[in-house]
Amino acid sequence: MTFKTGETIPAPGMTTQRLRWREHELVLVTVLCVLSIVGNAWHMLDTPSAALNSWYGQPFSDNHLPFSYFLNIWLPDAVMVVLLYLCYLQMNFFILPRLLQTDAPVRGSFNVRFAREGGIEMKGDSGIVLKRMLVAILCTVLLWLFLGAGWGIATYYREMYVYVQPDIVADSRQMLLGLGLKRAFLTIFSYLSYASIREMVMRNIVVDRQWNGFRVRFANEVTTWLTVYLSFFFFLECFYIMDEKGPSIFFLFIIPPFVLACLSNLYWLFPLKGKSSIFRAPYLRKLLQSTFFTTFPFAVGATLTTRDDVRFFFLWLFWGWLLQIVLMTPISLLIYRWRKEKILRFKGLEIALDQSQADLQFLRSQINPHFLFNSLNTLYGTALQENAFRSAEGIQKLGDMMRFMLHENNQEMIPMYKELEYLRNYIDLQKLRTQASSSILIEAEIEGEPCPYMIAPMLLIPFVENAFKHGISLQERSWVKVHLQCNAKGILFEVRNSVHGHKEQDEPEKEKSGIGMKNVMNRLRLIYPDKHEFFVNGNEKEFFVQLQIQMS
Repeated sequence: MTFKTGETIPAPGMTTQRLRWREHELVLVTVLCVLSIVGNAWHMLDTPSAALNSWYGQPFSDNHLPFSYFLNIWLPDAVMVVLLYLCYLQMNFFILPRLLQTDAPVRGSFNVRFAREGGIEMKGDSGIVLKRMLVAILCTVLLWLFLGAGWGIATYYREMYVYVQPDIVADSRQMLLGLGLKRAFLTIFSYLSYASIREMVMRNIVVDRQWNGFRVRFANEVTTWLTVYLSFFFFLECFYIMDEKGPSIFFLFIIPPFVLACLSNLYWLFPLKGKSSIFRAPYLRKLLQSTFFTTFPFAVGATLTTRDDVRFFFLWLFWGWLLQIVLMTPISLLIYRWRKEKILRFKGLEIALDQSQADLQFLRSQINPHFLFNSLNTLYGTALQENAFRSAEGIQKLGDMMRFMLHENNQEMIPMYKELEYLRNYIDLQKLRTQASSSILIEAEIEGEPCPYMIAPMLLIPFVENAFKHGISLQERSWVKVHLQCNAKGILFEVRNSVHGHKEQDEPEKEKSGIGMKNVMNRLRLIYPDKHEFFVNGNEKEFFVQLQIQMS
């Protein structure tokens, strides 16, 4: 069975958050490129020539070769940095949008044939995709050759003393070219792998409307922090400010877990707990778990870096974990209270937007003119064939339904009996339409009346409408069975309908969208979070839907 949904209409007044991962990455790569060149230049100007010759020129002197730090060290390194930066720009602005189809992907048919003039002619939308991918692959190969040649030349000037040995002079060009191509291939392959993962993560962030903007906002904060952190760390490295082991360990293994714990508290734990105390068992357990998992990998890294024994690992893990709980939790709580209104207001707008879109989709799909026309035609035929009382009864039920749609449906919650009344009217009208066929069975069983609960309007009717829409055939044995049980905990709602292939004359609405099951599930998730269970099962003969909502 197929359920379709209407188009999504953005709510007015809401701004769309844009994922800035690529922009922040471009800023980071640009900063690293500039810092690398400037840092090496500063190192060259700040260090005496004698020291540079002693550190870098000894292999050249041993092989009776002239040495210049500028020509043999700084210039090859600067050229390689610029080459890598240009390749990065080419990959991101030309190759990747075509290779990974991140820039206006095209879907459609594909047609390839041999043209009369010679060559291959590709038509159709998928033909455009294939052309884009072939161009991207060709450019990637050219980029690989360009980067490999540049890498080989830079390696020659930096390690000239290796390639002037008498026994390898004849093979030095092939060795340099092979070494450059190998390094270029590994670099391009590694970046393509990373870019593929990046695009997959980005699509998963924005794929679901629920919490879409909140996820984007959180991802933007993470990438912003990483850009600043890595830029500052690389700055300290380039200007030799972090020669000692202590500052390196501080920046590599202390700051990151603290920041991760702070982000986890701000965007997950504190909004989750609401007004409850953090010392309640469920939230305290989540706090201990999150701080442990943010400390553990960095404790392993610090132990491996310092080459200490296992005792250091447990000591590092314990103190890191304790400091996160004692120090970072109060700090992140203060930051959260400072930004609480902004965070919660943003999340509230996301919920309001989702709710308004779900309601709008529901209203637009619910007011189905084809169903109204079919019902009126049925009433008209009944008036001609039988007496006017039955026609009046049908018209009255239809009027009640329309009145419900115009008035009750505007409220957030309505009494349960009104929802059931609308449900009965709909089923009665369907019985009236199908009563001429003896092969159609329609049953409606409601237990536990009167049901004292309040419910979101028109929450149950989509399941019944889909059952009639897809389960009734005027030529085959068909059935729709509706069961609702109301008890002290809530309601249990079940719908069963027959399954068979529709013929066009059986169902005039079969090409229409009807009620989208995705929209119904969205409303349930918003209105009854963690208070509903939804089960669907089906086979070749019957389709079964069960919904249980906790009302108490």
